[in-house]
Formats: sequence, C-alpha cells, structure tokens
Amino acid sequence: MTKKNERSRSRSAARLAAAQALYQQEMEGTPLASLLDEFHQHRLGATIEDVEYAAAEVDFFDDLVRGVDARRAEIDAAITAKLASGWTLERLDKPMRQILRVGTYELIARPDVPTATVISEYVDVADAFYDKREKGFVNGLLDAVARAIRG
Repeated sequence: MTKKNERSRSRSAARLAAAQALYQQEMEGTPLASLLDEFHQHRLGATIEDVEYAAAEVDFFDDLVRGVDARRAEIDAAITAKLASGWTLERLDKPMRQILRVGTYELIARPDVPTATVISEYVDVADAFYDKREKGFVNGLLDAVARAIRG
C-alpha cells in the first residue's frame, strides 16, 4: 500500500472514530480528556469483539474531536442554517448529529482538506450507520454547508 493510501485510510478511520467518540460523549457525558484517552488506549487500531478497528491518524482524530467540542455552537449554527424549515438539530438522531458536526468542523477548520474529500468521507461514515436515504442527506447538507463556508 502506498504512503498516500495508508494516510487516507488512517484519516478515514479517524473520522469514523471521531463520530463515535462524540456520540459517546453525548450519550455518557464523558469528559473530553477521558474520552480521548479511552480511544487512544482501547479503540484506535484495537480489536474489540472480533472487530478490528483500523489504525487512525491520532493527531487528526484529536483535532476533530477537540475542534467539535470547542466550536460546537458555531458548528451547530452552520448546520441549523441548512436544515429544512421546521427541522432542528435536536430532531436528528444522535449519530447523525455527530457525523454532521465532525464534517462541518472539517469544512470550517481544515482548509487543507478538499471539499469533495470531506463530503465523500462523511458519506462513507454515514454508510456505517445508515441506508442510502441518510447518506444522501449527509451529502446534501454538507454540500450546502461547504458552499456557505468555502464559497
């Protein structure tokens, strides 16, 4: 595997793990430092119940989780602005909220990552949890957020 493919896979793993970590934080109220430590020690690259978690780019994972935590109000406002009339962020289920938050954070704070890559990656993350309709929702919402943020 080439170095570029390896980095791409480790970043994809970091994105999925970030959505999972933020979901866990919302469900359990786990403090950020404990959450990061748990994922570093027990999840990233581990095998749990015969499921092998891909090795994730730890610094990228940390940036995503810390960034969403620090900029949640800004991120939530960007998402809410693109929801259909009558919809609120709270009305979305918890995994969907986290996927959209991490994707929106990356669009806001990581100009080094191309827009198409961000959107494609979070559609792939959604694929781990949802069917086609929800993947289309992630694609459309992140595309609208990207146009508002990146132009």
